Amino acid sequence: MITLLNSNAKWLLYFIILFFLNTIPLYAQQKFTVKGVISERKSGLPLPGVSIMVVGEDQNTVTNDKGKYSLNLTKGFHRLQIAYVGYVSQSIEIDVPGTVVRNIQLLEDLQQLTEVNVMGTTKAVDLKTPQMSQNRLTMKEISQIPAIFGEVDPLKAILQLPGVTNAGEGSSGFNVRGGTADQNLILLDEAPVFTSSHLLGMFSVFNPDIIKDLTLYKGGIPARYGGRVSSVLDVSTKDMTVPAFELSGGVGLITSRLTTVVPFDQDRGAILLSGRSSYAHLFLKLTGSQNTAYFYDLNAKIDYRLGLNNRVSLSGYLGSDALGISDNFINNYGNAFINGSWVHDFSKKTTGTLTAVYSGYDFRLRINAIGLDWTAGINGTKFQYDIVHTASDRFKLSYGLNVIYQRIKPGEIVPFGDRSPVNALKFVDKNSYEPSAYIQAEQMINPWLSLSYGVRISSFFKMGGRNLNLYDSGPVVYDQQLGIYNAAEPSAVEAFASGEIVDQFIYPEPRFAASVQLNNQQSIKFSYHRIAQYLHLISNSNSPTPVDVWVPSDRYFKPQIADQIGVGYFRNFNNNQYSMEVETYYKKIQNRLDYIDGANLVGNDALEQVTLNGKSRAYGVEFLFRKNYGKLTGWLSYTLSRTEQQTKGAKPNEPGINNGMWYLTNYDKPHQLSLTSFYKLNDKLSIGATFTYQTGRPTSYPVGKFDYAGIEVPIYGQRNAYRLPDFHHLDLSVSYIPNPTSIKRIRGEWVLSVYNLYNRKNTSSINFGQNEDTYQSESVRLSIFGIVPAITYNFKFK
Repeated sequence: MITLLNSNAKWLLYFIILFFLNTIPLYAQQKFTVKGVISERKSGLPLPGVSIMVVGEDQNTVTNDKGKYSLNLTKGFHRLQIAYVGYVSQSIEIDVPGTVVRNIQLLEDLQQLTEVNVMGTTKAVDLKTPQMSQNRLTMKEISQIPAIFGEVDPLKAILQLPGVTNAGEGSSGFNVRGGTADQNLILLDEAPVFTSSHLLGMFSVFNPDIIKDLTLYKGGIPARYGGRVSSVLDVSTKDMTVPAFELSGGVGLITSRLTTVVPFDQDRGAILLSGRSSYAHLFLKLTGSQNTAYFYDLNAKIDYRLGLNNRVSLSGYLGSDALGISDNFINNYGNAFINGSWVHDFSKKTTGTLTAVYSGYDFRLRINAIGLDWTAGINGTKFQYDIVHTASDRFKLSYGLNVIYQRIKPGEIVPFGDRSPVNALKFVDKNSYEPSAYIQAEQMINPWLSLSYGVRISSFFKMGGRNLNLYDSGPVVYDQQLGIYNAAEPSAVEAFASGEIVDQFIYPEPRFAASVQLNNQQSIKFSYHRIAQYLHLISNSNSPTPVDVWVPSDRYFKPQIADQIGVGYFRNFNNNQYSMEVETYYKKIQNRLDYIDGANLVGNDALEQVTLNGKSRAYGVEFLFRKNYGKLTGWLSYTLSRTEQQTKGAKPNEPGINNGMWYLTNYDKPHQLSLTSFYKLNDKLSIGATFTYQTGRPTSYPVGKFDYAGIEVPIYGQRNAYRLPDFHHLDLSVSYIPNPTSIKRIRGEWVLSVYNLYNRKNTSSINFGQNEDTYQSESVRLSIFGIVPAITYNFKFK
């Protein structure tokens, strides 16, 4: 005991000495606070991410999401250098006799095609904020990233960030730090988006002409977000607080789009209308093909200022896809939402936001060959109230309430041509409520230590209106003799009336983050969060498809609970010209669903009979290096990671999956490298290029075969014991502005892009079967895209 006390005393003494050594320089010379807001001169809107550098001193910062900045400077004269993409840089001299408030306005650089052309980035690391594992991209950055078919795609842009992958070419959704696509919360102006892609992943649902920016949270997720255990993608549309008439759009080989902003009531309000559509199916018709594949989406938004302290907005989205193979296969699906918000400034320090959202997703699948007509969907209503109170530059408090009502509609399956209620297989809707409340504080303890701490209390209520199967020994039984899992027969059925609570859950979700600023150029950050997810996507594919089924948590599908910790080192170099972020993380998820071999998921109203309860873990290191200014800008990202799943049997004599041992998930990609670069040759011409390399995803191969009635049946070994070939491609884009200095109101830009420049045949899947001619076993590799050139014309009229 004495030894232990002496040891603790020694460490306490070390800590006290270290504390005073770090504190002494703070009192060497008195410093004063210089603070203010940086905004756009024309609209008055605050600008987040603006870089402020103190010339000749080891001191710099960036503005926060409200455009606010803060510096600690000694008494006397100082020169500030302010820079932001798309705006004229400023150099100002400031006298510091004491605390100073200095607001700065930036003028838009008219030599750039707004929202289309990007000449640099402003991604200097904010060393003071405790927020980590966050990446923010503006449309000015996204626009020069080469994309397939020449369509600027915000969702594809995040694949260039560390820790973010997808299942491959032609796949929908994205995976963050080894998580599945359903573990990402995707918000468009606070409205949840259930499916994020068009044409099975070729395009995203986000029209680039209306998007302002997007923020991806991979860890240290703020307490106001919940419901998904891997990430939050928060996408914001354009602000129109002080609007001006604008007409913009683009014409490409596959799609075209048109957007207009129209002010009204003496510029106190504005209406935004935007539409986008593909037309490749028209060319298919010209060739005589009966196949079809097209999509469209429509966006609308109204912003209006009610005096100085109130702003209201109403926005809506409608999108639809149609896929067809001759007249035998027809698949229609789409998203829709309507969102209203009211922002009220109680004072200069306190703002409240009330949000109401209705969103839905519906799909229809019709297969004439087997006489199948299936309709289903999911919709939800959300009410949310958030309050932000900024007591001072050193303390901010956020808190709010949220309630979500969700209705999952498994739908009905009707034999083709027969609408008889007797023959239709109709599934009962699944209803649930998800109330939650949160509170979170951001506090600067001293100039080198900042904290963020809070908690979210989430709850979930599975409602009645349908019967619940009961089982004597669980919904899945293990056949010891055959060595396989089978669905159990229900021993009884328990009926629940509509409005009656079937199951309920409540979880506290603590959040904590800290930033220790070592000096003006570097800092160390730490974060921890816990999140509960109450909805599960049941899918038998590596990428989400329209026929996937959502199920709510209950006694068979327990909520997923994720705990994640992260530690990072952040540094700016050479007056913010370069920046570096290195993060390591560990994430574990409880109650992660797994499927028995041969699980039948389509049209199954007793999915608990084909699922097992497991757990997963993911850990890795992410590296991001940026060049922020100059003719050549961009970033290099690298991720080294591992993602695994473990599913043990419910009883000691059961093997579970892979004999209960840890095995690789479908999204384990140990190595991920991405290089994104932009080069401005002159005011007319700029080049963008990306190179992507990823380890091939895990897959299962047959290890043997047997003959059954003259048909070869493969025998599969351990799950995900093999890998597909590595994935890589190089993409290039060239942007040309004919008249960059023209004073005309219309500006245009030509963009030539080439996806997969060296025509790499990346493997999407490998199928094993029997050759029809030789009757020999063979494997067939499937590739989606080779080289894809495209040309697009973008324009803007003001």
